[in-house]
Amino acid sequence: MEKIEHIGIAVKNLNESNELFARLLGKPHYKVEEVPSEGVRTSFFEIGGLKIELLEATRADSPIAKFIEKRGEGLHHLAFAVTEIEDKMEKLSDRGFRALADKPKDGADNKRIVFLHPKTTNNVLVELCQDKP
Repeated sequence: MEKIEHIGIAVKNLNESNELFARLLGKPHYKVEEVPSEGVRTSFFEIGGLKIELLEATRADSPIAKFIEKRGEGLHHLAFAVTEIEDKMEKLSDRGFRALADKPKDGADNKRIVFLHPKTTNNVLVELCQDKP
């Protein structure tokens, strides 16, 4: 892993959360993006070289909607930047970590992503992300 790429936070209302985090961080979000395949709308803040991604469900069956229903709003995942996502998946699999998908998919912020199963990471959802070429 090269660095923490972003911290994902599940929210019920993106507009209200954007206002809250803008007040907290002293600056506005720089991007809002919808990822229809994941049923999510995201917003990004940057602080100290780290991104904070707010995630709002756009449909009731999305992973974020299910997360909020089960656990409420809050920390959803830690994302780590990688350069060769498939190689990293294979190496982590060899070390006993299990991915939630067989291959990476398109995510927000021009990334290819895959999540590791929280049962293999002390109940922390970990995302691997690689910039798209």
